[in-house]
Amino acid sequence: MKPYTLGFVGAGNMAQAIINGAIKATIAQAKQIHVYDVDEAKTKGIAQNLGVHNVRSIAALCESSDIVVLAVKPNVIAAVLEDIKIYIGSKPVVSIAAGWSADMIAQIIGTDKCVCRLMPNTPLMVGEGMSVFEIPCSLPKEEMAFIEHIFSSLGAIAYAPQKAMDAVTAVSGSGPAYVFMFIEALSDAGVLCGLPREQATLLAAQTVMGAAKMVLETGSHPGVLKDAVCSPGGTTIEAVKSLEHDGFRGTVIKAVEKSAKKSKMLSQI
Repeated sequence: MKPYTLGFVGAGNMAQAIINGAIKATIAQAKQIHVYDVDEAKTKGIAQNLGVHNVRSIAALCESSDIVVLAVKPNVIAAVLEDIKIYIGSKPVVSIAAGWSADMIAQIIGTDKCVCRLMPNTPLMVGEGMSVFEIPCSLPKEEMAFIEHIFSSLGAIAYAPQKAMDAVTAVSGSGPAYVFMFIEALSDAGVLCGLPREQATLLAAQTVMGAAKMVLETGSHPGVLKDAVCSPGGTTIEAVKSLEHDGFRGTVIKAVEKSAKKSKMLSQI
């Protein structure tokens, strides 16, 4: 596979995780990666830590890169696109901004441009991310394979049509925050019941990780796995009854629905 030169606009946590993962997986070398951010302290830091090139302008980034990766927040992507469209030429663009479809991006930088939009999530920082590519994608076959290789080295990848990407954002893009809240609540409950905080958090986090792995590796429906833990008249079914009584499922579903609506609103800004 050809070693493409990558140019990252944005040097936040997600960009650093992607860059670090690509380097660790030997998909790209540090010398093949250029980074630009309006916060020069960030780019200096990432250059020192990972050995990538710190560039000081959008023009320099586009000139030195084969593929440009937009690792910026949705509230600034419109301005970034206006900046890069002058310099991008025919180079492919990859975006991880929530709410912005490939079509929306192309409307600003040019409908003749090759654009790939995907929605990763923060667990890619520990090699367990979920990255979903919007399809169809206009990246050439070789460049697309290169990008897929990077994200598959950081966890799992999947594909979804544009109309499903708001739901993707709400479930897997934002999902880690819901899970962190659940782990925190489970840990709080352990402390309430007498466990030391450190132990309660370990028990909660490992339990969530193990349960998720069972879903993925057994292929069983979560409800079937839940039933297998619930002994007749036992402690687990008592807790499940309480969760159901207090609207646990409905609360989660409502939150995801609101997140999806917010993602859709971002595309209308």
